Amino acid sequence: MRPGKDAQPPPLKETPLKDTTMRITIAAIGKIGTKPEAVLVRDYFARLPHQGRLLEFTAPHTEKAKRISAEGQKILDILPAQSKLVALDAKGKNLTSRALAAHIKDWRDDGVREAIFAIGGADGHSAAVLARADLTLAFGSATWPHLLVRAMLAEQLYRAEMILAKHPYHHE
Repeated sequence: MRPGKDAQPPPLKETPLKDTTMRITIAAIGKIGTKPEAVLVRDYFARLPHQGRLLEFTAPHTEKAKRISAEGQKILDILPAQSKLVALDAKGKNLTSRALAAHIKDWRDDGVREAIFAIGGADGHSAAVLARADLTLAFGSATWPHLLVRAMLAEQLYRAEMILAKHPYHHE
């Protein structure tokens, strides 16, 4: 399906995890709706061998510090035991696609059942989310729209899976 004004994203199906599978989840503040970015996210997640998952949260429009804290708590509340949390943050590490794939491979090989990639709200992540994060990741020093970051992240997660599978999708 070609992203466009009237494009409807296909629904995501949740598939049960096999014993050796690590689920990939994007947890984001704000709703993506049916915008073209949503079509991209769902398309890349549908290509993953185990299906990705997009969880979206909203927080009340209150004073900034309270809103950031409430958004962070929503992310922390969904973390299963033994999961890895990756917080996307402008001050995070800039990793190559291969380096991100290596992190995913190491976690998967260590028996981690789920890796959650968190995209904060307009004012970023709470201190609690950043403190809990196993990795803080940046997509360069540019500022990106949050909806586009979801699509970029979904593509990088798909690319990481293709690197690990030695599929020719990734070229260097």
